Amino acid sequence: MSGQRHVPQRGSRALDVTGIVKRYGPVVALRGVSLGLDYGDVLGLVGDNGAGKSTLISVISGITRPDSGEVRVDGKLWDHAGARSTREAGIETVFQNLALVPTLSIAENMYLGREPYGPGGIAAALRRIDKRRMRREVEQAFGRLGLQMPPVTSKAGSLSGGQRQAVAVARAVLWGSRVVIMDEPAAALGVQQTEAVLGLIARLKAEGIATMLVSHNMDHVLRVADRVAVLRLGRKVADLDLRRQPVTATDLVGLITGAVPGAA
Repeated sequence: MSGQRHVPQRGSRALDVTGIVKRYGPVVALRGVSLGLDYGDVLGLVGDNGAGKSTLISVISGITRPDSGEVRVDGKLWDHAGARSTREAGIETVFQNLALVPTLSIAENMYLGREPYGPGGIAAALRRIDKRRMRREVEQAFGRLGLQMPPVTSKAGSLSGGQRQAVAVARAVLWGSRVVIMDEPAAALGVQQTEAVLGLIARLKAEGIATMLVSHNMDHVLRVADRVAVLRLGRKVADLDLRRQPVTATDLVGLITGAVPGAA
């Protein structure tokens, strides 16, 4: 795994979403949404229920094929050919349910569906899983993120909510992701666990990974994001650079509800 890691070029484009349209029968969920994300940047994606956030995440993460528009990762057009294509493109999505198997260990969850075989040709031919390598590389990923975690042989079901988030984020780092999408990562977490998750987002930024944070918590978004894109009724109504203009939670709520007119 270590030889496959992508080394991001800070400031260069990680993700380009152009003119995405998605219809469900008569309902238009996305109406020509475009946005971009550079390596090492955090983009907050906000909007009310029904604004199109979940549909956009599904399109970018390969679950849903758009009716029109395109997605480029690291400048290359991505064909939405399923989960394998998503991984190969370098897109990892940390959904609210985290997709961890509680009866498997931390290391096994990190490698779920991508288990290495070996060492040696015979062991590989017999498809014998190299658990020692798995444990070693997972521990290295935790070390790079500065995570203090239980032993990697611990079952995922024994972890706290914050620790499960840490496993999901570390999995993205281990697999050399270009883009990490985090869907409501602090939902249902306590104060201390929420702080740990926000710290993880800062570490992803330090790794040079492009991160999209989807959240209803405006304060969390304003704390960690470099930019904020606002969706309303399937359209992007604002794209704000927090490094260049002061933005408050009240401003964002106004854009989300339509009380403040947007200009994307």
